[in-house]
Amino acid sequence: MSLVLDPAAQDLLFREARTANTFTDEPVTDAQVQAIYDLVKFGPTAFNQSPLRITLVRSPEARERLVRHLAEGNQAKTAAAPLVAILSADNEFHEELPALLPHFPAAKDMFFSERPARESAALLNAALQAAYFIIGVRAAGLAAGPMTGADFAGIQKEFLDDDHTPLMIVNIGKPGEDAWFPRSPRLELDQVITTV
Repeated sequence: MSLVLDPAAQDLLFREARTANTFTDEPVTDAQVQAIYDLVKFGPTAFNQSPLRITLVRSPEARERLVRHLAEGNQAKTAAAPLVAILSADNEFHEELPALLPHFPAAKDMFFSERPARESAALLNAALQAAYFIIGVRAAGLAAGPMTGADFAGIQKEFLDDDHTPLMIVNIGKPGEDAWFPRSPRLELDQVITTV
């Protein structure tokens, strides 16, 4: 059975896409970032909440501040990437719900009045949006290098505030020389899907 999405797009987004470890020095423009966001903002989330926040690290000074919080193996590739994004979850996302969920404005207080409920929802839905973001980067013809090897408490203190929980760092750009590790194995359908 074939998919509706043409094979070239399937390859671009999934089969041939990999986590990039090197990049060319071609810049990632604000227009490209806008196009990526304009696509991925439509990905579904619970209650249409949109807790993902993206901090673009463009200046050399900010890049230097970020790199020192990364695991040693992630420092050089982040220092050299054309663009780096800190993806975080906004734990106060519920303030936007009346505008994002106009047919059910009571959801803000009914489900998210308590901070623990917000943190749990923000983490899950921002992680889902982060996955959309990575696919959006690929759809723009760029490569993404998502990483979680970092001192996130330090990153939060350096770049965010107590209402934002960092999720991952994503290096973004055109893939450079020897950008990919060999493709790692994946589980087969019968190892993942159970029918009841």
